[in-house]
Amino acid sequence: MEEQVIGFWGYPDPELVKKIRNQYPNCRWVDLDIDFGAPDKEILPKSYCKIIKNIINNSFNLKPVKIAAPIGKDKCDSGWFAARVLTDLGFDCETCVYEKLEPKRPIRVCTSNLPLVEKFNTIMNNILDGVPEGEYVQVKPQFGFWGVPPNDYEILKLFPDNTHLYGWTRCVEAGTPADLELEMQIDKDVPTVFYAQAFCSKTQLAKYLADKYNGLYIDVDDYINNSIKAKIEAFLRLR
Repeated sequence: MEEQVIGFWGYPDPELVKKIRNQYPNCRWVDLDIDFGAPDKEILPKSYCKIIKNIINNSFNLKPVKIAAPIGKDKCDSGWFAARVLTDLGFDCETCVYEKLEPKRPIRVCTSNLPLVEKFNTIMNNILDGVPEGEYVQVKPQFGFWGVPPNDYEILKLFPDNTHLYGWTRCVEAGTPADLELEMQIDKDVPTVFYAQAFCSKTQLAKYLADKYNGLYIDVDDYINNSIKAKIEAFLRLR
């Protein structure tokens, strides 16, 4: 018998996660945001957010029996549209809006000495249950990375381990994905790269904050190229 999959994106409401787990206790949960190399169904425009494309393409490739679909400020309008499109195409999407701002979980991973890739993996691979308990060595930030998990994690390998993580991913660690105030907080004296996926509405925030705090604004369509890599390396070297 083929393994059944539950799909999700963003940060689903914990109550919805609990409900679906009770309904489908033996299913594997898969984050549809991630680029697994699924074939492009060409349902979305060519120039569009790669993360939303991943959601659509992964859904067709993995054929989840259920999709937990955040559609509020905890995700984006494109997530709302994707849920409607997938429902129209026959998928069982259960939408949710999770905009609670309290209680906040402690921030330990974003400010730790873990490599930046491992910071993201620790937070995003445990998005349904929160980061594991344990000792996370705290460090003073040399640089900052603000943003959502990039489609291409190669960009993260350019940063030293004492890079602090800001933006939506920090909100996820706190368990409050719609907390705009926390999403906009950074350490003002820390040289920070403000990243957003191209064609994502968060490019507005990223550009605004980069200008405000004299950081580097970067948006990437799909995979990192040599030009983007050179810009980041120069910023890190000169700052």
